[in-house]
Amino acid sequence: MTTPAGLFQRLQTALPLRRPVWDGGGRQAGVLVALTDEPEPRILLGRRALHLSLHPGEVAFPGGKREPGDSGPWDTALREAEEEVACPPGQVRPLGELAPLMTRSGFTIHPCVATIPADLPLRADPSEVAELLLLPLLQFADATGWHVRNLPDPVDGRPVRVPHFRLPHDTVWGTSARVLLLLANLGLEAGLDPLTFTEETP
Repeated sequence: MTTPAGLFQRLQTALPLRRPVWDGGGRQAGVLVALTDEPEPRILLGRRALHLSLHPGEVAFPGGKREPGDSGPWDTALREAEEEVACPPGQVRPLGELAPLMTRSGFTIHPCVATIPADLPLRADPSEVAELLLLPLLQFADATGWHVRNLPDPVDGRPVRVPHFRLPHDTVWGTSARVLLLLANLGLEAGLDPLTFTEETP
C-alpha cells in the first residue's frame, strides 16, 4: 500500500474523464465522490435522512437520480451535491469517472471522482442528509475494517458476496462501500481482495 502522496495523479491516470452524456432509459443516478485537496485527503460522505424512502440512515455519497435538465452524470452529481451539502459546483475539480455500478434497488450509479478544497464550508440539508462525514480515505485501505456478507442477488436470488466497511459507530454498505474499495485499490494501491475479507452471517 502507498501513502496518500500522489493519490490524485494515480486516480487521474487510472480513470477516464469523458464527461459522458445521459443515454438510454432505466433508473440512473450520479454521485459525487469528492476528496479534499490536502496531504491526507478525506472523503465526503453523508448519512441519509431517516425519512427518505430509499436507503434511510445509510452512509452514502452526495448524489441522486437523473433529472430531465441534466445532460450527464456530472450535471446530476454536482446539482445533487449542491442541494444536499452546499458544495458549490465551481469548487469541484473533476479527476475522472469510475465504471457504472448497479445497486440492489435497480439503479445504475455513475460515480464522478473529484477534489474539493479542504476548507470548503459544507452544510447538510436536513431534508436529505442527517449528518455530514469527512473521513480519511486512508482508513479504507485497512483490510481489518472490511467484511463480507452473503446476500441474495435481487435478480436471480443466488448468494452474492457483498463487501462492507465497519466504522467505529457505523457501517458503509452497498455501492458506497464498493466505490471506497475501488478508490483504495486504485489511489492507494491497497491490494484489497474481497475474497479474503472476514465473512459475517446476516
